[in-house]
Amino acid sequence: MARSDFRFHVSKRVRYAEIDAQAVVFNSRYLEYVDIGITEYWRAAGVYDRWTALESPEFHVARAEVDYKAPILLDEEIDICVRCSRVGRSSMTFLFELHGRDKDDLRAAGLEVSVHVEEARGATAPVPDAFVNLFEAFEGRSLRA
Repeated sequence: MARSDFRFHVSKRVRYAEIDAQAVVFNSRYLEYVDIGITEYWRAAGVYDRWTALESPEFHVARAEVDYKAPILLDEEIDICVRCSRVGRSSMTFLFELHGRDKDDLRAAGLEVSVHVEEARGATAPVPDAFVNLFEAFEGRSLRA
């Protein structure tokens, strides 16, 4: 993928608490950055504006992958690029890339699969059409598998 394949990004500055002894972002923090990106993607797509009207939005992360390409350093500003690539019966797949702010310099890439469930410890459930419709409108294309 190329950065231009992402319609959405959010910027973030690396804080001291996020680095290791070499002043490089600690590996577990990358998934925190993805969480920030997906949260802001949902906000930009209008999910939070309609949260109370949507049916029981409970999603659990079922899979997360990160491919590390180049280090991210203390006090750097980064862009967290996110897109929904696919919606299955009960799951949604999000792709992400991390770049230096306003740059096309891939630092990390990966995916996260979230599964819709009926309740916090419940069985999987179909992704509500209202979610799918919001994400398809935001991406400008069909996402259904």
